[in-house]
Amino acid sequence: MTINLFDDGAWLTLRPLSLTRPVADLRIGILTIAQKWEKYLGANQAGFRTISYLAPKYALAQNAGLFINGAVCPDRNLAEAVSGLNPGESLKKTGLIIAYKAEAGEIPDDETIGLFTSKNYDAELIRISFPEDIFKYNDTELKKDFDLLTKGRPSAKLSSTNTFIGDDFFAEEGAEAECSTFNSKNGPVYMGYNSQVWEGCHIRGSFALCDNSQIKMGAKIYGQTTIGPHSRVGGEINNAVIWGYSSKGHEGYLGNSVMGQWCNIGADSNNSNLKNNYAEVKLWDYSTEHFRKTGLQFCGLIMADHAKCGINTMFNTGTVAGVSANIFGAGFPRNFIPDFAWGGAHGFETYSLHKMFETTEKVYERRNMEFNQIEKDILTQIFEDTNTHRHF
Repeated sequence: MTINLFDDGAWLTLRPLSLTRPVADLRIGILTIAQKWEKYLGANQAGFRTISYLAPKYALAQNAGLFINGAVCPDRNLAEAVSGLNPGESLKKTGLIIAYKAEAGEIPDDETIGLFTSKNYDAELIRISFPEDIFKYNDTELKKDFDLLTKGRPSAKLSSTNTFIGDDFFAEEGAEAECSTFNSKNGPVYMGYNSQVWEGCHIRGSFALCDNSQIKMGAKIYGQTTIGPHSRVGGEINNAVIWGYSSKGHEGYLGNSVMGQWCNIGADSNNSNLKNNYAEVKLWDYSTEHFRKTGLQFCGLIMADHAKCGINTMFNTGTVAGVSANIFGAGFPRNFIPDFAWGGAHGFETYSLHKMFETTEKVYERRNMEFNQIEKDILTQIFEDTNTHRHF
């Protein structure tokens, strides 16, 4: 089976996290949303119907007839309802298009989709609409992904120097840990292929450490947390999602937060996740260009791809750092740090594309990866599209 994941209005409200990817490429739980649908439906390929500048990297699968909303997270009941669609039918919930099916190879426009026979889906579902939804629903999605990935499979054995509390633990082949504690009584603990937990770490579920990632010595990691692939973390982390290829390698606190790919948090940096007056946290909203009420009392840092901060950075409650923001210096920077901003509490200037590309090429080289023209074109488009935010 081949499927396509399409972006709806959530792509606009999920910025800056969605500026560099379709919504279905967001990681929540252990897997990205696209990977979840692939596994539930047994699909061998997933394409994306997304904004034009992302299409060269996230291509549409031309031979797919089934189109699924990339902001909707699947479960077994929903996957069954979607797989039961016939050509010319759509699945909806209170006006939200969950999925539609055309003839294989057909790419229908909005008018054609509106003529499809509509089937109603009455059960509850999770749809990602805002950046804070990533950490808000991470516990639920992590538990679902854990069952999806591990059911009926034996866990690899870890060293007897570790302490295991509870039985909801699974390690993939090549995972290693020494002299650490794993508590799965409140949620599962998952270790991906060739992942490592170094000595003296304390980890509580629900928690996922994805493929080829490491937790450094003495780290304290609380539940509802995901560390994506090819990442390295240390210090104290709580209810945070790191997508991959990123580092928070030193002491400091990260909580109720989302951290994109190719990010780095300097030593002893911290984010606040609770206001001193316990008030509701607001986040910058790209679609309205105003701060939006989240309904949350705990909300920390939203950091988009390629963003970085220097040592001892202090992020206030509800801070949004845009794509390739580079933050450093003493004091609290503003709560909205625009894309390609360079500076801190003392002030910002524009981080030029030329300098950004020089740094990014070095970052990719460290991972034996190529920073190619497709990536450069995407970042160039984002730089141009977000220019009005940089009033320095």
